Amino acid sequence: MKTVNNTILITGGSAGIGYELAKLFGATNKVIITGRNEARLAGAVKKLAALGSKVTAIVGDVSNAADVDRLVAQLNKDHSDLNVVINNAGAAAGVYSLADEGVNAFERAQTEMLTNYLSVIRLNEKLLPLLKKQASAAIVNVSSIVSIVPGSRLSTYGASKAALHSYTLSLRHSLADSSVKVFELRPPLVATEFSSEIGGLENGIPASVVAEDLKKGFETESYDILVGNTADIYHLYLQSPEQAFLALNTAR
Repeated sequence: MKTVNNTILITGGSAGIGYELAKLFGATNKVIITGRNEARLAGAVKKLAALGSKVTAIVGDVSNAADVDRLVAQLNKDHSDLNVVINNAGAAAGVYSLADEGVNAFERAQTEMLTNYLSVIRLNEKLLPLLKKQASAAIVNVSSIVSIVPGSRLSTYGASKAALHSYTLSLRHSLADSSVKVFELRPPLVATEFSSEIGGLENGIPASVVAEDLKKGFETESYDILVGNTADIYHLYLQSPEQAFLALNTAR
């Protein structure tokens, strides 16, 4: 997969991993970022422009069907050369235990499943006709280390990422004979505001490392991109799922 002269959509592109992806790819590609907060998007575009990145913004919530329809219509109208979709937008409904009473686990899981899984299916399905028109195209689903082994502090978040992983495998198989390649990016704990509640700012890897690993994955056509210690957890899981679970859930 080429890493230059693409037209790339990044959901959740105003901060964290999405911002670093826009920063990295924006220097040599046309990048469109989307997100719910107009002010944050505008700020990201301004900062990226100062760095020489070619980025435009479209305000919208990927979990909202009407917003997705508007986004897809605008992409078809103004960016008909779109050939890469990076599904990065995510939601985590906080740290809690499934054993606790009154935590509204259902409502938390509903939000996470809609944003992290169902919304990805909807956007991909609506953009596939456009992607299939391109000579070379890619879908990137950003999952997580917890798609391999669940993290007990983010139980339903991990379940949504496991669902995304399963869907990604099926999507890749279904599109094997098309021009659309399907990648899965699986970062560990990342130093972003998104993960601050579980110690990401103190213990996570830089979001720029995640972006660089995606670029390397494109260059080598490595479709399952295990970032940082995700690879260690994955190999341990293959040997012993029980030990992998303990390793992830006792880590600090």
